[in-house]
Amino acid sequence: MRWGRSSRKLMKQNTPVDALRGIPLISLRYAVVVSEVLNFRHAANVLGATQSSVSARIKGLEDALGVILFERRSRGVQLTEAGRRFVAEVSVGIGHLDHATLTAGAISSGAKGRLAIGLISSLMGSFVCELRSRFRAAFPDVEQIVIEGASAQMVALVRNARLDLALVLDPIEAPDCHSSRLWTESYLVALPSSHALARADAVNWIDLAAESFLLRTVGAGPQLFEHIVRRMAERGRSPHVRRCEVGRDTLFHMVANAEGVTLASESVRRLNCPDIVLRTIDDETERACFSAIWSPHNHNPALRNMLDIAFAQSKAHPSH
Repeated sequence: MRWGRSSRKLMKQNTPVDALRGIPLISLRYAVVVSEVLNFRHAANVLGATQSSVSARIKGLEDALGVILFERRSRGVQLTEAGRRFVAEVSVGIGHLDHATLTAGAISSGAKGRLAIGLISSLMGSFVCELRSRFRAAFPDVEQIVIEGASAQMVALVRNARLDLALVLDPIEAPDCHSSRLWTESYLVALPSSHALARADAVNWIDLAAESFLLRTVGAGPQLFEHIVRRMAERGRSPHVRRCEVGRDTLFHMVANAEGVTLASESVRRLNCPDIVLRTIDDETERACFSAIWSPHNHNPALRNMLDIAFAQSKAHPSH
């Protein structure tokens, strides 16, 4: 075994990075494989290379380091002490590199990472639940972060790159963003079960003209307010609207307590509100339309995968 000055320096510095500059990564991988099988011919079979190329790579690596890594013997090779220390360090580094490469590849394909989604609480209906479940099944290693708020707030967060995707009730102004309509739902009026209209054969907009509408200041509240104002104006009336800074559940408890009525969409049927009656509005000619909003500057591959699933689901269930 030859021990020169460079060998002692290598052991003292515990394989410094400077010693590896200019050495091809393939040579380091060859050294690791040879250390595992302790035979150039066997290593060549594992690597899919020729025995001469493996031998040449190892010789070039030893010359570059100034260290003998392997003792050549008639039936194979043995690691020198310097070689054992060197390969141990290199194996850890290559392991980290391989892990980093796999992780980067998974993130670039959208198989790993995170996806931040902005919702208005009234959106937590069947379409969104199914969409998130499908995405989770297809990409279980992507963390879904969900934030609730007003539609305008969600769009602002998309613009500021704090959200990848916003699912909002139309109409919403976002000319600098991409958008796509995903699904629609019927408009409903939520009435306290004690209300006279809860037992009526039909409910029309004019029947609601004297009602006090309870609407949240956040979530879909602003869009629902605009819709009510437009419908009442078409009938020559001004609506009575009470804006409430409360959550959706509290709002429906207020309706159940006969403090007013509210406008909602089909997804609220998922709520368990025993003292509330949900009725369709017979002369309502539109449906509540829900869209995805995202930034054209967002290159998160997880967003691309989510949109692919959303578009496919939208086509499969056009009546949502």
